[in-house]
Amino acid sequence: MVRAVVGTGYLGAKNRRVMDLGLDVSERNGYAVLSVRGEVDVYTAPKFRERLIELVSEGKHRIIVDLEGVEFLDSTGLGVLVGGLKRLRSHDGDLLLVCTQSRILKVFEITGLTKVFAIHDSVDDAVGSP
Repeated sequence: MVRAVVGTGYLGAKNRRVMDLGLDVSERNGYAVLSVRGEVDVYTAPKFRERLIELVSEGKHRIIVDLEGVEFLDSTGLGVLVGGLKRLRSHDGDLLLVCTQSRILKVFEITGLTKVFAIHDSVDDAVGSP
């Protein structure tokens, strides 16, 4: 298991806000499973993108991104996922998503990306998919 934690933050007028992104990688039935935790936004998306690119460079062409631990996902995060999918498809691979959180699923529905990504209820479900 590989773990990367990115801490970024900024100082507000009175508050200090720190955003963390957790990225854990495991293997499951021939898939690399990238479990994402925290906020995926303009500050943390570069590390997320970098980790996806590393996995593809390591020859991992079947990737499941588990979004169950994601608290927030913006358009930058969606761009990382779309870019990852394109990169994997150029290697005859695929990127599957795991997400059951309505607030995150709504982002995919509004943008029409539910037609682009296979979104599953669990890693087990994704691994068992054709």
